Amino acid sequence: MPVIDLHGVSLHYNDTDGDGPAVLFSHGLLWSGDMFADQISALRSRLRCVSYDHRGQGQSPPSPTPFDMETLYEDAVALIEKLALGPVHFVGLSMGGFIGMRLAARRPELVRSLVLIDTAADAEPLWNIPKYKLLALLARGLGYRALLAPIMKIMFAPAFLGDPARSVQRQKMADHLAALRDEPTRAALQAVISRQPIEPELSRISAPTLVLHGQDDKAIVESRARTMANQIRNAQFVLIPNAGHTSTVEEPAAINAALSKFLSQQIA
Repeated sequence: MPVIDLHGVSLHYNDTDGDGPAVLFSHGLLWSGDMFADQISALRSRLRCVSYDHRGQGQSPPSPTPFDMETLYEDAVALIEKLALGPVHFVGLSMGGFIGMRLAARRPELVRSLVLIDTAADAEPLWNIPKYKLLALLARGLGYRALLAPIMKIMFAPAFLGDPARSVQRQKMADHLAALRDEPTRAALQAVISRQPIEPELSRISAPTLVLHGQDDKAIVESRARTMANQIRNAQFVLIPNAGHTSTVEEPAAINAALSKFLSQQIA
């Protein structure tokens, strides 16, 4: 995976290359661009697919300076411009969606279409903040492996967690979580829980928008996603059965079908 240097920070990214329009994938908190492996596999024959790891997550090194959600938005802008990708079809899950809404509202010339997955436009609900801070504190002392059970229940729906046929895949996701680095992960978590709401800017989004949401998402409940979709002009909303907060991994066939149909409409 190559590395790109952007205004003092290095980010790992993956680029399938090709001459087709670019799709930029932006992952959720705790994960990496690998969470879009099934979507990239389905699209790469006709589209240029680029995924990247946010600072301090995945294979990207820790941030050399403190950062917030606005910094991560600026990273996305710099990545698009340096790789000459724009305008892109932007696909963001959870934290990646927070970035995508900012990008589409503020730099519309860089966004051809917008796909928001398992995300919302409001600030982090107040009742979530102490829970997530406690998990981070416990992880600092015990390590993430000791907290796998509660984190997995936040990230995945019962259908995924209870399926015997998916034990190998569950173990792979659990191993990723267990290997998280403490300080970079806490920095990313702080950027997420301290973010400002983007709701006042949603009316400025003009790009065609698709909202995909896991029906069993516990981290961002369905009502928050529907409220966001209703505030974006002509946004389409698709509920993904049997999926939680990581629907690209949990229900890739459903995500791929909706994503492929939507992108085909934009490219036609």
